[in-house]
Amino acid sequence: MVESLRMGGSEHQMVELACRQKVRGYNVVAGCSTLEGPLLESLQSSGIQVLEFNPRGSLYRPHGMLQIIRLTKYLVRNRFDVVQTHDLYSTLMAVPAAKMARVPVILSCRRDLSHWWWYTTRRRRILRNIQNRSTYIIANSDAVREFLVTKDGFDPKLIRVVPNGVEYERFANTPRDKQKSFPKMSLDTKLLAVIANMHFESKGHADLIHAAADIIKNFPNTKFVLIGDGVERPKLEDMAVRMGLGDAIVFLGSRKDVPELLASSDLFVLPSWAEGLPNSVLEAMASGLPIVATHVGGIPELIEHEVTGLLVPPKNHEALGAAIKRLLGDEAFARRLAIAAQERARTNFSFDKLLVELENLYLGDSQPKVQVDYART
Repeated sequence: MVESLRMGGSEHQMVELACRQKVRGYNVVAGCSTLEGPLLESLQSSGIQVLEFNPRGSLYRPHGMLQIIRLTKYLVRNRFDVVQTHDLYSTLMAVPAAKMARVPVILSCRRDLSHWWWYTTRRRRILRNIQNRSTYIIANSDAVREFLVTKDGFDPKLIRVVPNGVEYERFANTPRDKQKSFPKMSLDTKLLAVIANMHFESKGHADLIHAAADIIKNFPNTKFVLIGDGVERPKLEDMAVRMGLGDAIVFLGSRKDVPELLASSDLFVLPSWAEGLPNSVLEAMASGLPIVATHVGGIPELIEHEVTGLLVPPKNHEALGAAIKRLLGDEAFARRLAIAAQERARTNFSFDKLLVELENLYLGDSQPKVQVDYART
């Protein structure tokens, strides 16, 4: 289950996982709170049934409780072996339903560091109470696991770290075609890509815009391509215009052609203040791009400083700008980092590996019972 099928990291992970499990012979049903978003087509084209359990507001009001009961009855009637959630709201709905339905294996997830507005003290207590009823809680990074143990008081034995997967072949093998992806750009323009939603200021877009002013003084043939959308976008657009960067900061909104956009870019930047294990960094690694990212959450588990990319402190646009200028000014060094990062994505973060780790959890035991077969796709 996932909240919706809009373009987002958790949503992409769920859809990719479901489609690959279908190929491997699983009987997969996808559930969501809101049956909307461009990823719906991917599930339906793979022959996966998609069901909506829409609470129409709070889960703890009558209609929300009715949807939990409806989901419980559906799970009982169809005798599911596993229920797996992929984000906060699906966890709040599906874990109680699965527990009441006596589903043998219940996997809930945590993919962030409780850094946005929902996570009040009271709500975190409620969430902890619900997730403690899971068979396992899947954290997508060691940083998230550590947070759950030290800050939220979870039993370490309940948590399993299963990193995100990346569609390596798709990103690594997409041809570079800057003229097609960016028809209004000069071919010699240096393109710095950012993939992050604009729902929260904690994604650090404002820091990048501040850094861009100094970067352009040294590298005037540079443009910043912001992929993603959200409520912060109008403020960021206004900020770029006020700083005289209207032509240098390009807002593309949500896009389906991310592999093509990354393949045609020259550098990737993620200036977030908090992250679990960002899919966007994995996609940039697989695309073979030099990367500058903040030293937060699980990002250091992906990027080793000066080996597979450059890490900078969060909320520090001077350090962010200096790292970007370093890579723009030393193409040989940037290329070495990109090659190392791409190899790390290939060997450590494949969906084959993710599927095997999950299959072991589905069997209800943390000890490996399934071996990786890299010949299977």
